Amino acid sequence: MEFKELFEMQRQLDSFIEQTQKIDRDVFKEKGLALMIELAELANETRCFKFWSTKGPSKREVILEEFVDSIHFLLSLGNEKGLSLESWPEVNKKEDLTNWFLQTQEIILQFIQHPTADTYREVWQCYGVLAYNLKFTLDDIIEAYISKNEKNYERQRSGY
Repeated sequence: MEFKELFEMQRQLDSFIEQTQKIDRDVFKEKGLALMIELAELANETRCFKFWSTKGPSKREVILEEFVDSIHFLLSLGNEKGLSLESWPEVNKKEDLTNWFLQTQEIILQFIQHPTADTYREVWQCYGVLAYNLKFTLDDIIEAYISKNEKNYERQRSGY
């Protein structure tokens, strides 16, 4: 599977959710806020900012699942605005995670306020940097996305 196929998988999931939940209005801002919340949950699992604690980060699988929760919303936002990417942004840049989470939040907010192709690409670049620094490969991300996508369908079917 290629990265660009995730956009179609997300489009189908969003359509299923809209039908199941009878959504008939624009939910772009709600999805934008959800993306910001998912990014914060990801940061929380890495514990990169918790200078007061000696407890280490969550298990890799937990962090990866939080990462792909963000990817679901990022794909969804792109689909809603007719934006996409052909390939995963390959970034080899060692960065301080705390600073990068803050920068990513800032770019997401810019995208929500001004959803352009340029700001959308910038958000993806940020996620590329996060993935690199969390040591996630594209294969890791695709596999986790597919798994979470199936889980999201099941949640909708069971009245989540």
